[in-house]
Amino acid sequence: MREIWKLREHPDMADAAAAWFHEKWGIPLEAYRESIRECLRGENPVPQWYLALEPAPDSEGGKILGGLGVIENDFHNRKDLTPNVCAVYVDEAYRCRGIAGELLEAVCRDMAARGVGTLYLLTDHDSFYERYGWELHCMVRGDGEPDMSRMYVHKQHAVK
Repeated sequence: MREIWKLREHPDMADAAAAWFHEKWGIPLEAYRESIRECLRGENPVPQWYLALEPAPDSEGGKILGGLGVIENDFHNRKDLTPNVCAVYVDEAYRCRGIAGELLEAVCRDMAARGVGTLYLLTDHDSFYERYGWELHCMVRGDGEPDMSRMYVHKQHAVK
């Protein structure tokens, strides 16, 4: 049975999470470490990081199956479209099992509870995110990218 963890509630997973995201996306490890440290400080609703885990028997972490984050800007030219869901990834062996959908639903609920009802997501995928309530908002240019990418939006009323 997998679980979705808010990294801010599991600081012991910070190093493993940073290494996992770095391995998947090739963004410098220190960039993930700093963003996760800021998340753990809890001073602002953004950044946040989430993991899908197959729990270990001792409840001390487990195997990371997937993850995602929420940051101010996911490397694109539309700085007004913020915050952004980023680094959405599920290990290939665990795809097509609903894990990405669970992560997306969890992040939308959690961010709404933190007062952030609108999220944006930059992707080259089409049709995947629509399944989870995301709508195409516009096309944007990723930093250093020659082609335009799809910017999705998800709006949810804040939970009081």
